[in-house]
Formats: sequence, structure tokens, C-alpha cells
Amino acid sequence: MKPRQAEVSISLQPPGRGATPAAGPDGQPRDYVLWSLLNALLGCGLAYLGCLCFPALVFSIKARDCKVLGDLEGARRHGARAKVLNIICSLLLVLAVVAIIVIIAISSTI
Repeated sequence: MKPRQAEVSISLQPPGRGATPAAGPDGQPRDYVLWSLLNALLGCGLAYLGCLCFPALVFSIKARDCKVLGDLEGARRHGARAKVLNIICSLLLVLAVVAIIVIIAISSTI
């Protein structure tokens, strides 16, 4: 009887670089369309920052299109860019709302 050889699997990626931060729980890249849409609508309605939030929506839609077409690397790139732009837009919206509240508070005391 001949001894069986053990199956060996070798990972093609270095350790610690398997999962990307823009991946969802099922391994699919995230597209952040809802967050982008919320930022764009709130930006237009509250602080007139919609034109600054619009590129995040564009990259989110590009990420979703790439994901649907099966281009996961392109979806990861566009999703990561949309995430960064959404963070910047969210911070600008928060700063604009705080500035509006401060201006209203100062003008009502005068």
C-alpha cells in the first residue's frame, strides 16, 4: 500500500493583507451609495455643499457598477475613494451645521 501525500495549500498573498478595509462581511467590496446619497441630499438642503458631496456619489455608483460587472478590484478602488470623500463631506456638513447654529445663537443675543 502506497502512503498518501498530504495536500498543501499556499496562500498567494502575504499574511495580513488578505482582506481589504472596503470589503463587506461576505467579501464583496462596499459601495457606500446610501451614505453618498444622504450626504448629497443633506449638503444641498442644509449647507449648500451638494456640489462638494456629488463626487462621492459618482464614485459610489462607479463602485456599484464595477461590482455588478464583476470587476472587484475596480469596485474596491472606487469604493475606497467614495469612503474617503464621504468622510470629508460628512465632516464638512457637521462643521457647517455647527457654524450655522453658532451664527444663529450669536445673532439672537445681539
